[in-house]
Amino acid sequence: MKACSFCDLKKDPNIKVFFTNEMVLHCQNEKHQGSLKYSGVIIPVKHRETVFDLTENEIKATFKMLKEVRTWLDKKYQPDGYNIGWNCYEIGGQVSPHHAHMHIIPRFRQEPLAGKGIRTLLKSDQNRW
Repeated sequence: MKACSFCDLKKDPNIKVFFTNEMVLHCQNEKHQGSLKYSGVIIPVKHRETVFDLTENEIKATFKMLKEVRTWLDKKYQPDGYNIGWNCYEIGGQVSPHHAHMHIIPRFRQEPLAGKGIRTLLKSDQNRW
């Protein structure tokens, strides 16, 4: 089994950890900041494959940290909106790593796709089957 990059964040110099506690942490990957400026993820410290595998305490810690991260992002960058979400399993968009992570994506009115939510592509005609 391939090593999990989220289980050993110190190996990747592009990862910056901003918030941490005994159960979860929030980080950003500098390589992925392009069109998703200031986006990051909250991940459990212990390896869990998906959100469905989190313990009740990990879920509580995740959402507590989400509030902290939002307060920080609001003060620092003043986004106009947010997308928050989980991808689970490969068909659901969780390609790598297979370690649960909640995406926090601040959105700004000057973006070309401002006002488009995470379901926009999924609801499109190209996704009909």
